[in-house]
Amino acid sequence: MSDRRTMLRGARRLVVKVGSGVLSDSRGALDFRQVHHISDQVCALLAEGREVIVVTSAAISAGIGELGLEGRPTTMPELQAAAAVGQSRLIRTYSEAFRQRGVRVGQVLLSREDLEDRARFLNTRNTLRALVAMGCVPVINENDSVCVEEIRYGDNDFLAVHIATAMMADLLVLLTTVDGLLGEDGRTVVPVVERVDERVLGLDDGGRSALGSGGMTSKLQATRMMTHAGIPVVIGNGRRRNALLAIAAGEEVGTLFVPGPRRMASRKQWIGFTARPRGTIVVDEGARRALTERGKSLLASGVKAVEGRFERGDIVAVASEDGREFARGLANYSSEEVERIKGCHTTQITARLGYKDYDEVIHRDNLTLLH
Repeated sequence: MSDRRTMLRGARRLVVKVGSGVLSDSRGALDFRQVHHISDQVCALLAEGREVIVVTSAAISAGIGELGLEGRPTTMPELQAAAAVGQSRLIRTYSEAFRQRGVRVGQVLLSREDLEDRARFLNTRNTLRALVAMGCVPVINENDSVCVEEIRYGDNDFLAVHIATAMMADLLVLLTTVDGLLGEDGRTVVPVVERVDERVLGLDDGGRSALGSGGMTSKLQATRMMTHAGIPVVIGNGRRRNALLAIAAGEEVGTLFVPGPRRMASRKQWIGFTARPRGTIVVDEGARRALTERGKSLLASGVKAVEGRFERGDIVAVASEDGREFARGLANYSSEEVERIKGCHTTQITARLGYKDYDEVIHRDNLTLLH
């Protein structure tokens, strides 16, 4: 497929997420050969003049081996303890593997809060850019020893999305232990997905690796965000020989998720997909159409209800009257202020509040549509 080949061969900056299952052996401990295998492929891409940022799981797997455990712990404190022990072993293994190939790595441990705060998000991006400029490979993991959400739900799929957003990546590769998204027969890999819609989401079998915590649901949700932002995604089997190189060469390996037609600006991506909303503004149908079809700002006249508490400058969700969230944006007014001006015309804001700092509740430049 020429378009696939052109798209993937042309990707200069890649974010590669490596799942726990890819890096674990049959006991659930770290598979050192797999770390070297991934490192070999990344170095080959660097030799082509590409930039690669690695988002890795498997701190818990490394901890299982270091602690001599029989299998994966089951309680959260034990999981976090295994991650605390294993993280140093994991990064040491990566460092040794890359050093043998003349490449240095830089360890970056993040929490979700590091990326939700705009200033810390920008600081993280600057650090990653500096590492790449120095010829280092950033090796990123969530701080599993203190972050509960990633261990339970994400297996770093959403962390990879946030890093791809921060770095304005040309391609996100999610390496897992399956060959790609399976079709309705449950056996055949779907080679290309043009749009992640409800039908595609329904192809998920609900399964997740016994070693990781993500599963295909997590990957499809992450993929939906990226393709909407204009970044292609490939889900493939990281335990296959040279799968990453085959993907980057545009071969029909894994499932390619085609990006949307427009590349979204980094700030818009952060508003829509990284920062969590502090509350929700419910709008009427006319306002929904104005936002989604005509690219307008959200005015007070279209607001029907306010949920939660938020301040000026906070990220808020925007939902239709049936409860469906369709956008996120930066609020120009607090939840209390929006409650007081909801449904009123712009010319009436001063009478309601005693002042009017903005005509809009959310300006269109600070609004990101989610679908």
